[in-house]
Parts: sequence; C-alpha cells; structure tokens
Amino acid sequence: MDELGARAAALVARRPRDARLRRVGTSRGGTPLWLLSVGHGSRHALVVAGPHANEPVGGVTVLRLAERVLADPGLVAGADTTWNLLLCLDPDGARRNEGWLSGPYTLGRYFRNFFRPGFLEQPEWLPDGAERAALPETRALLDLQDELRPFFQCSLHGVDVGGGFVELTRDLPGMADRLARTAAGLGIPRELGPYDTLYWPALGPAVYSIPPPRRGDLAAAITEAAVESTWFHPHRYGTVTAVVEAPMWGVAAVQDGSSPVDAEAVLRSVSRALRHDTRLLEGLLARVRPHLTGVRDAARLLAPVDDYLLIGPGLADSWDPDTYGPGERPLPPLDSAHLTTLGISGRRVALRTAGLLHQLAGAAGRGAAGVLPELEPLIDAWCADYRDGYGARWIPVARQAEYQSRVVLAACELAGRFGPLRSRSGESGWGPGAAVPMHTE
Repeated sequence: MDELGARAAALVARRPRDARLRRVGTSRGGTPLWLLSVGHGSRHALVVAGPHANEPVGGVTVLRLAERVLADPGLVAGADTTWNLLLCLDPDGARRNEGWLSGPYTLGRYFRNFFRPGFLEQPEWLPDGAERAALPETRALLDLQDELRPFFQCSLHGVDVGGGFVELTRDLPGMADRLARTAAGLGIPRELGPYDTLYWPALGPAVYSIPPPRRGDLAAAITEAAVESTWFHPHRYGTVTAVVEAPMWGVAAVQDGSSPVDAEAVLRSVSRALRHDTRLLEGLLARVRPHLTGVRDAARLLAPVDDYLLIGPGLADSWDPDTYGPGERPLPPLDSAHLTTLGISGRRVALRTAGLLHQLAGAAGRGAAGVLPELEPLIDAWCADYRDGYGARWIPVARQAEYQSRVVLAACELAGRFGPLRSRSGESGWGPGAAVPMHTE
C-alpha cells in the first residue's frame, strides 16, 4: 500500500501540470484514500481499484493507466476526458493480504494469508441503501461519484482462480470483440460461465449485463441478482459502469463451451463436496471459537468465516438438480465452462474459509493448536486440486495489469461512443499544483 501511494506521488511530482493527487476520504483504520487525476477534460472517467481486499492487481493497473494516459494526449485532450483513478478503496483490507503479495505466488501461500472482510464490510455494497451507508470508504466513493458525475465508471476486480470477464450496467456494443482480442493476445482465458452471472443476461462471450438490484437472501443476491451497490449509484447521471475481472491463476477450461456428457452428475458432485467441506469446517470452527476471547481482530476474521459457512449450503442447494421442487426455478442450460466454474467456485468457498480459520487457529494459541495439523493437509489437498485437477497456472502480475488496462481503455472508449451523456461536471481548482506530500499524512 505504501509503495502504491509513493509511486502515484512520484508521478505527480514528475508531471504536475497534467496530474494531481488528492485525499478524498479516510478508511476505518485511518488510511488516506487517494485519488490520482490525469487530464483537464470536462468529461470524467472514474476507475476504482482495490474494492476487494484480496484483489490487488487494480493498484498496478491504475498506475499503468495513468502512465498510458499521460503518454497519449488523445486519451485526455482528444477525448475531452479527465481520468480519475482511486488507488485503493479498501486499503486496510489490502494490508491484511500483504503476507502473500511479496511472493512466492503459490496457491497455498495465497489462501493461508487470504483476507476479505465480511459481506457487510465490503465498501462497494449498499445493504441499507446509499443514504444509510455507514462505512467511510463507501461514503467517500458515493461522494466522489456525486461530485464527478462520470460518464464512465470502472471497478477493478480479480478472480483468484478462473478467467477474465466483464460485467456492465449498460450494453456497450463491441465490448465482447475487444475483450476477445485482448484476452487472446495476452493468453488470458475468458470465463464463459461465471457463477455469479449464472442468471444474468449475456451481452456476448464473457460479457454480462448486471441486473438492477433487488431484495433477496444472501445466496440469491450472489447468484441471481446484483445487490444494491455503488455500481448503480451514479446511474442517474447517465454513467455506465464496467466491472473488469482479471484472473490471477488462469484455468483454460473456463472457456470450454462444449456440451458436457452428464451435467447433472457433475452438479451433484460439486454440491455434495461443498456440503461436506462446509460441515467439516464448521466442526473446526467450533473447536477454535471458544479460544478467541481477547484475541485481537478475531471479530474481523470471524465475520467472513461465518458468511462463507452460511452461504455454502445455500449455494450447494442452488446448484443441486435434486433440490428443485415443482415450480421452483431450475438452473439455466449449462455447458462445460459453467460446470468448471461451479466446481472452482465451490472449492473457493471452502479454501477461503480454511485460510481464515488457519489464521484464527494460529492466533488462538495453545487451546486451538490441534486444529492446525488438520487444516494444513486440507489446504494442501484443495490447492493441489486447483493446480492438478483444474490446471490452474499463475499469470504474471504485469500481464494481469496489461490485460485489465486494455479492457478499461476499450470500455471507456465505447462508453463515450454509445453511453448517454446527461451531465458534465468539472472539478474546480485544476492547475499546476505540487504533489501532495504524502509523508506528512
């Protein structure tokens, strides 16, 4: 996190007439939320990095975008655009992932050091609506959206295991072709059946339409419809939002559109495994929980564990063909890509839970010491399943960021061409000001 801010400040010091850095909020832990703005156009593009704590590539991407925009006047003056790049929306959560960020980049190291807050503590979501948003990170983003009224907003996400895809609040004709060319050129698999878009309309291969938010239980919000979020908040200004997902470990089979031999057998197997893993992890948590009294930050680690254990059975039921009764909503037609993604997703829920439990058991001390010897082989076996069973392979960070930045530029160009521009909002005070002295913060 410190390096990200320092590199942005150095860029502004180098190009003070064209870029500036300002603090737009403060995290729950007191960390500044920095906005790097490039250009002087009357139209605003807003790019949000780090909305999920375990998805760090967006920080590299926004710095790459800033350099690219500074090097190409057509992207600013020629497009009458100011690029606003939020360096990280959840810096406190990102710091908790620094245990794996320095490498080596192995699945075991990643999941043992994994952190992502509980669903109610993720700053893009608005479970109680925008007016009652309580997290300071959320309020900062909402205020920024209302100030800038961007014609284009992009949220930078990362898929830990799988492939790349894009979700849009409005169709951008040509996006699927742009995505396909970019992915092919960089060797990034496209995810043709993400589990969180299972019921969403497809706008093209690996491009999906985000439905308007509606109320429902947690599993339904994840698998059937978007929850109320900051993705839709600026919709009133004519903003089109793109959620750009870039994989860390790529799996070629997520782009296999062939017909499966026996889809129902695969679904039963995936559902059965997720139920089994959930029960196993619930038992381990029951042994750890009594020893967490007085453990610093235990509540922050417990919140996502409880969330994952809560949604696991619901997800398994939603995928299991034997759980549907008369009149209930069946699964849509599934190809091999969908089935691969569901298998990866079920394993992801278990591995994230196991990684968080590993950290809790370590913090709990002697009372939970017997849990770690049971968790270690579980994590190793499940990671081996990703590596050997699914063929998951690490994608270098530079390639992840290049993929993501090209997709962002393509989506922004299309948004300017096809999106309705209802209002323009200029930011006052633009000029050749000096960089913010970050060391004084």
